[in-house]
Order: sequence, then structure tokens, then C-alpha cells
Amino acid sequence: MDADGRLLKILCLHGYRQNADLFREKTGAFRKVLKKFSRLIYVSAPNTVPPLNSADGKDSESVDKRGWWFSAEDNSYRPDEPTECCKGYKESLDVIVKTFQEEGPFDGVLGFSQGASMVSLLCGLQEKDNYSGPVRFNFAIIIAGFRSRSSPHDHLYEKKVKISSLHVYGATDTVIGKEMSKELLDYFECPQTLEHEGGHFVPTSGDGKRIYTEFLSREHKKRFSSS
Repeated sequence: MDADGRLLKILCLHGYRQNADLFREKTGAFRKVLKKFSRLIYVSAPNTVPPLNSADGKDSESVDKRGWWFSAEDNSYRPDEPTECCKGYKESLDVIVKTFQEEGPFDGVLGFSQGASMVSLLCGLQEKDNYSGPVRFNFAIIIAGFRSRSSPHDHLYEKKVKISSLHVYGATDTVIGKEMSKELLDYFECPQTLEHEGGHFVPTSGDGKRIYTEFLSREHKKRFSSS
């Protein structure tokens, strides 16, 4: 049982050009919706994303931005382009493994955008027949997720994911189009979906609050009904 009581413990993975603190700030309303059922733990990716430069050549960003991997050797990332590169992925996996070892176990994992794609890889990892590592969890919440286009990750999509999953995507998302998010559903046995009318963000209004609550209520009952 979690130290905070009968709460689900969820590891949260931020999006590209974010970090744990930024993602925590951006999900304040989301945390309020889930606080009855869960405690969220945020972790930063180890890879520093190069800053975006302004027109005059000066650094336009001062906040520490991170990524889970790069799709090119120049430390850039394009989620929609096939590539043989996944630079920084191993280092990110090492961070996540260490987090599970030191702060786990976790009941579930939540990810946003590239972090959601990373969650899909973790789901595939624990489905591997020969996997015996510490990354184990019972459900996934995948927000603006997509299948990784990095070919070294292909083996992690070979088996359908059996755990419970909730997939959230925006009808007007121009960063990760909803078709990319819907494609990922094919790799899960029983995916639940939430399509909202907005763009690239974590929704908390309308049907979102109800669906999050229902999903986590079921997972909470599974976790604690016999304890």
C-alpha cells in the first residue's frame, strides 16, 4: 500500500521540450481530478534538448527542456518521420528503471506526447517473454500518444499490450494528429479512448473528468479490493 494510503501510484512522463517540473505545473487541474484515487510522481528525461533560437541568433528559451530520445544525430526530433536513430533512448530507459527501483513499485504509468510514446515502449517491454526487469505496472494513460518511428523500437510493438489502457487525443491537435494517436490503438488488446475537441494538451473538462474517474476507479478497485 502507498504511504499516502489507499492511493494508486502513477509515474508521469512529460512531453518533448518539457521536464518534470513543467509537466507538473501544466497538469495542476488534472491532478485535482485524480487526487481521490492516485498520487502522481514526475520524472525528467536525461537528454537536454537544444534551445530554439530567435531570429537574431540569441537563445529564446532559458528553461531546461528535456526529451526521451532524438530521431536524428544532431539532437533533433520529428515524431512523424521514420528513422534508424533513437539517440538518448537507452539513457532514458536507465532513468526510468532507476526510478522504478528507488521509488516504485508503480501501479500505472502516464505519458504526454513523446512521453506517451515512451509509455507505449514500456508497455511493449514488459510484454516481452524474456523480460525480468523492474519496470512493471498494471495500466497506462496515454495522452497525445503515437507509435515511435525509430526502427530500433519496432520489436517493442510485436505483441499486443494486455494491460488496461486509456488513450486520450485531441480532434484538432496539430502537433500529434489524432490519426497518429488512433494508429497506436492497434497495439493494445482492449484500449479505452477519449477524444476531445481541443488540441495538444491534457484535457480535464467535459467528458474527460468523468472518463478519468471511471477508469481509475476501476483500477483502484482491482488494486485494493482484496487488501
